[in-house]
Amino acid sequence: MNGGIFKLREHGTRIGKELSAGLAGFFTVVYIIAVNGLILSEAGMPFEAAAAATIVSAAAGCFIMALWANAPIVIVPGMGINAMFTYTFVNEMAMTWQQALGVTVLSGILFAVVTATRLAEKLNQVVPESLKEGITGGLGLFLVVIGIEKAGFSAPSLITLAIAMLLFWRKVPGTFIWIILLGTGISWIFGTLPMPSASVGLNSYTSVFGAWTIEGISLPVLLPAVFSLTMVLLFENIGIINGQLNLAGQPGKFKRAIQANAFAVMASGMAGSSANVAAVESAAPIAAGGRTGLVPLTAGFLFPVAFLAAPYVNMIPGSAIAPILIIIGVLMSLNVRRISFSDWAEFIPALTIVAVIPLTASIADGIAAGFILHPVLKAARGRYREVPVSMYIIAALFLINIMIH
Repeated sequence: MNGGIFKLREHGTRIGKELSAGLAGFFTVVYIIAVNGLILSEAGMPFEAAAAATIVSAAAGCFIMALWANAPIVIVPGMGINAMFTYTFVNEMAMTWQQALGVTVLSGILFAVVTATRLAEKLNQVVPESLKEGITGGLGLFLVVIGIEKAGFSAPSLITLAIAMLLFWRKVPGTFIWIILLGTGISWIFGTLPMPSASVGLNSYTSVFGAWTIEGISLPVLLPAVFSLTMVLLFENIGIINGQLNLAGQPGKFKRAIQANAFAVMASGMAGSSANVAAVESAAPIAAGGRTGLVPLTAGFLFPVAFLAAPYVNMIPGSAIAPILIIIGVLMSLNVRRISFSDWAEFIPALTIVAVIPLTASIADGIAAGFILHPVLKAARGRYREVPVSMYIIAALFLINIMIH
């Protein structure tokens, strides 16, 4: 025996640790149910149906990641991607939400085709290490910003943060679960516990499940939409998955993890949601000791429970989740120390990514800025031969994508 299909012994972990990490991961991303549902409702989808689609999409994505890649990465509909769905495809490009779902499915298929070849691995190899470290550092700062926004500067938030830092410093087993429980209790003592929210049901879900279509979209609208979404999904997830697998000490799982991510994008469009991505918050269960697909499997089984427990799950205050995001964000931000500051053609693009991601709240914009700036600065110093041709092509594609929008 080697710990079952997830090979727990080979990964040096235990069932209890994996389940605890999966539970922590679920609580750090559960907010996506309400937030994604709200953003998709602005595209014309019924809120209850959009929230239900979010649950189904996240659960399906987590199962795919667990069983195909055996990686400790939680999959959820992406923030920023959902805004692209609603405000770009529907509001600006005049698609219906059903057509925007069609674009999501097609992008998932194209994403899967890319990952089925060696192209995704080659893209991961050709991207300079300085830019990879910049992406990880930028994601870390983004988590810190999200954590601060969730927490605010109230007494419960500051007390919970202080306790969280102590527990983490003392390496208390199950630290993140304790932070959530204690943070919720402190919020209750101060009378700041959120009220139960409305329930999420399946009644209207049938109106969005399998509703995707590309009928009625002209090619001049369809092709730029599919291209831009695929570009964003590909490089955003290459950056996130690479950073998180390095954090887990499992870079060898990259190929299957990025493939699982692509399949999850297809599944999300078919299920009626905007595209799935590897959650930035997956750094939390990894830091909690999660090392296998049992982490997303646990989260995947918990998402359907939200149909019944959503009103109470949403009672977990932001002040209980924020310290986890802040701690993990700080740890990820320390990756900037690995950037070589002896070559400004390397560190300026990397630091640009670090700055732009949290400032714009867009992972895609931060990656684009760094990827465009890198070959430009190399060429400006007469070192254009140091940059692979593929990086010039990538920079040009990002520039075209920016011009389209």
